[in-house]
Amino acid sequence: MNITCEHFGIVSALSLFRIVSVRNILVAELELHPKLNLIHGENGSGKTSILEAAHLLSSGRSFRTSKSATLINHNADELSIYAEDSAARRIGLAKPRRQSPQLKLDMESQQNWDAVARLLPVQVLDASSFLLLEGGPKSRRRFLDWGVFHVEHSFLNYWRVTRKCIANRNQLLKAQRLDEKQLKAWDMELCQAAAAVDLARKRYFRNFLPAFNEIYKSLAEENAIEELSLEYNRGWDSEIELVEVLQFARPQDLKYGATQNGPHRADIVVKVGQSPAIDVLSRGQQKVLVSALKIAQGSLYAEAIQDRCIYLVDDLPAELDQENRAKILENLLALDSQLFVTCVELNSVKSCLQSSPEMSTFHVERGTITA
Repeated sequence: MNITCEHFGIVSALSLFRIVSVRNILVAELELHPKLNLIHGENGSGKTSILEAAHLLSSGRSFRTSKSATLINHNADELSIYAEDSAARRIGLAKPRRQSPQLKLDMESQQNWDAVARLLPVQVLDASSFLLLEGGPKSRRRFLDWGVFHVEHSFLNYWRVTRKCIANRNQLLKAQRLDEKQLKAWDMELCQAAAAVDLARKRYFRNFLPAFNEIYKSLAEENAIEELSLEYNRGWDSEIELVEVLQFARPQDLKYGATQNGPHRADIVVKVGQSPAIDVLSRGQQKVLVSALKIAQGSLYAEAIQDRCIYLVDDLPAELDQENRAKILENLLALDSQLFVTCVELNSVKSCLQSSPEMSTFHVERGTITA
């Protein structure tokens, strides 16, 4: 593998997880298994809130809502989340209802989530994961950039520069009088950063494809779609430099007051033959495909970083039969990652296990968690 990465230390498994005032969970402390943690209980009991808390600690946001304040229990003024790994590294988060979050790593305050996101890489597999196929390019671009961020640590700076340049460029395009000098300056900076972002994405995607193909075939087996293809689209014509594309598209950009070409338009195009996969695959086939995408990303991460990410699996994909659920679970276990898996009935997951791995189980009832 030719991915360049820097190893900053990884929390490959959490050992202790404490949650206070997250939705209906008032106070909970979980002693976690380094591999498999099964969380069961009725719908609405608070199972998913445990996964939300882990995701919030890792990234500063929930995978269910963009309004983090709604995670705070309605009788509390703030939520707090604390985690330790086996090496006693500590991550703590306090989120007051009306103030900025306070994030600490080994007791040191953090100004952003960069270090914690690298230290605590989290993947989610839930109902919303299937927006990778159903949704627009933004969800697929976010999926791609998660992988690039974790293996090429210079990527984030270039990505932020492109965001700044595009925002300023769009502001100029909306102005009543166009400032040509400023526009040219932003175009030059954008093109330089965009080239670096594109190169990093290409490099990652080139390594991702074989990992995906292997996982997909192991999940789909004889039902694998032979004409399935994934293609990286960088967001502008692959044969023309961005500076030329921006010049050519200037009238269109002025018309819409927004930049129509660039790395912010990148996408992973998923097709069956010449048709979008979403138009051809059944719901079950889509779920197998998306599961393969998520598992392949964890596999590639492990190979590049020589460590493991954490998987949050909410309601082990419903609408799949037991055979497909078993394949997904066994492929996740083969990654040697720490898994958090929620379900209503404990046996619905245990019956999918071909082996008998060690695990911790937790029962959730009305926000109360018991081991």
